[in-house]
Amino acid sequence: MKLGVAIFHFKTLRNYDTIATGFPEQSEQRTSAKQMHDFAKQKHGTTAKEGMRMRLRPCIDIHDGRVKQIVGGSLSDLNVGETNFISAEGGAFYGDLYRRLGLPGGHIILLNPVGTEEYEADRQTAREALAAYPGGLMIGGGITAENAAEFLDMGATHVIVTSYVFRDGRVDRERLDRLVREVGRDHLVLDLSCRRTDRGYCIATDRWQKLTDTYVTPETLTELKDSAAEYLIHAVDAEGKRKGIEAPLAKQLGEWGELPITYAGGVGSFDDLKELREAGQNRLDVTIGSALSIFGGSMELAEVIHYLEDSDM
Repeated sequence: MKLGVAIFHFKTLRNYDTIATGFPEQSEQRTSAKQMHDFAKQKHGTTAKEGMRMRLRPCIDIHDGRVKQIVGGSLSDLNVGETNFISAEGGAFYGDLYRRLGLPGGHIILLNPVGTEEYEADRQTAREALAAYPGGLMIGGGITAENAAEFLDMGATHVIVTSYVFRDGRVDRERLDRLVREVGRDHLVLDLSCRRTDRGYCIATDRWQKLTDTYVTPETLTELKDSAAEYLIHAVDAEGKRKGIEAPLAKQLGEWGELPITYAGGVGSFDDLKELREAGQNRLDVTIGSALSIFGGSMELAEVIHYLEDSDM
């Protein structure tokens, strides 16, 4: 198991303040989810095709109450997973960092099974992150129609859902409609993370251990678009490995482009970012985990922000 420790000096953090990406200042006044949603629409348009530009969507993955980076697909109920990084910092540190850098739209993912002590520890760490960046972060992991509103009340702008809306390998429309009624489409992100198969990219649930009968296709994306504000899609086979992106998946997502989509998985270098920008036609946002310096990787966060702000197709 490879472990890392977050060493991130506040002198550096002050320098990062000067390269904030133009989103509303969050430090003194709470920004509502609706305000963040309206700002995103103003900045990027209503669809990915209407002038959207790749931006960084930060992440806070939480396991056993600690911020970690785990290799995608290696985690299950019986396996703690292959861990790339365990942070010495808590959720509040990362929430405050992202707030000060003006990086909204990031996602918190709770990795332990619902109903365990570890999951409750995950929730507490998430609560601290949300308090540090109110109106700036989404949350997923164990979300259902019954508890979704609780996470919005904690300060999340959106809830991120996968497993709950799939049953017997297919989308459970009744459950999905119930979620939309509970929180509203504008506060719902569908996580369609997928694994590569001979038939295409198959959506995976239950910590990406269970393959469904549903594939990431233009038809699937179109079918679900009226029930979500955006999509989050991890390329599971590449996630956490820092060995390159799933370019065919990124190309497919960029060609569709009717909702904001965040791609995650495999980015380990600036060459990978360039490839993702080109494959996704500059219509995809990106999440980078293990490769970032704040998670023990070699890609400096400040350089990533500069790159995405300054680079053109």
